[in-house]
Amino acid sequence: MSAYGSEVEEDEQETPLLHRAHEDKVHRAPVCGSSRYGLALLSSYGFFVVYSLRVNLSVAMVDMLNNTHQSSANHSGSACPAHANPARPKHNHTASVYDWDSETQGWILGSFFYGYILTQIPGGYLAGRYGPKWLMGFGILGTVIFTLLTPVAADLGASYLIAVRVLEGVGEGVTFPAMYTMWAAWAPPLERSRLLTISYIGAQLGTVISLPLSGEICFYLDWTYIFYVFGAVGVVWFVFWALFVFDSPNTHPRISERERLYITSSLKNELSTSAGYIPWRAIVTSGPLWAIVVAHFSYNWTFYTLLTLLPTYMNDILGFSIQQNGILSALPYLGCAVFAVVSGQVADYLRETCQVPTVTVRKCFSLVGMIGPAVFLVAAGYTGCDYVLAVTFLTISSSLGGVSASGFNINHLDIAPSYAGILLGITNTFATIPGMVGPVIARALTQNNTIEEWQTVFYIAAAINLLGALFYAAFGRGTVQPWAVHAPPSHGD
Repeated sequence: MSAYGSEVEEDEQETPLLHRAHEDKVHRAPVCGSSRYGLALLSSYGFFVVYSLRVNLSVAMVDMLNNTHQSSANHSGSACPAHANPARPKHNHTASVYDWDSETQGWILGSFFYGYILTQIPGGYLAGRYGPKWLMGFGILGTVIFTLLTPVAADLGASYLIAVRVLEGVGEGVTFPAMYTMWAAWAPPLERSRLLTISYIGAQLGTVISLPLSGEICFYLDWTYIFYVFGAVGVVWFVFWALFVFDSPNTHPRISERERLYITSSLKNELSTSAGYIPWRAIVTSGPLWAIVVAHFSYNWTFYTLLTLLPTYMNDILGFSIQQNGILSALPYLGCAVFAVVSGQVADYLRETCQVPTVTVRKCFSLVGMIGPAVFLVAAGYTGCDYVLAVTFLTISSSLGGVSASGFNINHLDIAPSYAGILLGITNTFATIPGMVGPVIARALTQNNTIEEWQTVFYIAAAINLLGALFYAAFGRGTVQPWAVHAPPSHGD
């Protein structure tokens, strides 16, 4: 069972530990040229690839469909007056187009998540048992290979394309658990917020860059080159990853001795002394873990609602084709990336310099990063046809969500660094469900595409976010749990 009786006392004991860490900071290894920050940059590049390959199909789908007969009526059904788009000359494209109905399109776009959810928990287990470097490397490389095969699969038929997307999801499903396992061995406790936010900013940048760039590739070349270009970028990443990344500081041949000692000494009291042993019962009954699960699920409900339905809302309500204005479509994710990196710097400053307990930092950043987006998401539903104000509120909503990157999102490493990959696999399994069911529920509620119906969608997402934030504030913890560091009992779990 989770040791609830001792959790509050443990959090109260954290400040002296931070004082000792503060006193030892003179021994910190420099940031410039360090292996740990090199890992942060290369992993950021990896997540750029991951998210580029995840979202590029939604842009390519526009040109993959044989729906030119509908082009003259693209905005005729919007609730607000249509916004004119500048005329662009059409190029002669030779890529195939397909007659897929809306149901088939939905299966194609959603199939990724059905593979993605399968490998979350296995990914965390395998990374801990066999090492995270090659698991993440081959996971992304597999996704890259299937991305390069996407045009061939589409020509063979929708079922083949669905199968390829499921396999892409299987490959990407191991990436976050593997990376959390990697950071458990590489991230000094007082640098976690900085290192992880740098690492995961790549996910936001992948969305920011791939959305507009995919549109331009479609226009100047054709939709098949989207998969070839981003696939090639992924192959280059794998080469760098294979050459320059290692599972731990102790296995890195080029790390400085000063940095190696700094990292390993900072983690010596946090990692489990029982290699190969996984306290499954303690993990699944841990209150602090379930606090993260609820927060992660709640946050992703809003995140996936915006990620999958923002183009629909812009088109059907505001009369604006977001596919033709990629820069604008990327604004929410750009804001999220900026806020995530800034929050990482502020969070570690508060923990190290101001000696604010980790649990306080995680909860405050989670409240801001979840309640803030909820408020502005609801507000966006009441902007009517004020296009500028609607986009502004939606951008603020997504941007504030980036603050949670230094909240519950990295709390796995605080409560159980030895099992962080497994914990992330568990929470991300639940957090994938909103991507599968949230947009379906939202579309069922907006069959008439009225502003009032969309207000209901935004209210539901905001309410789920609010409840998740409050649950995490009540039950989240900031220190390593006893089951994560103690040797296993002699008679089982």
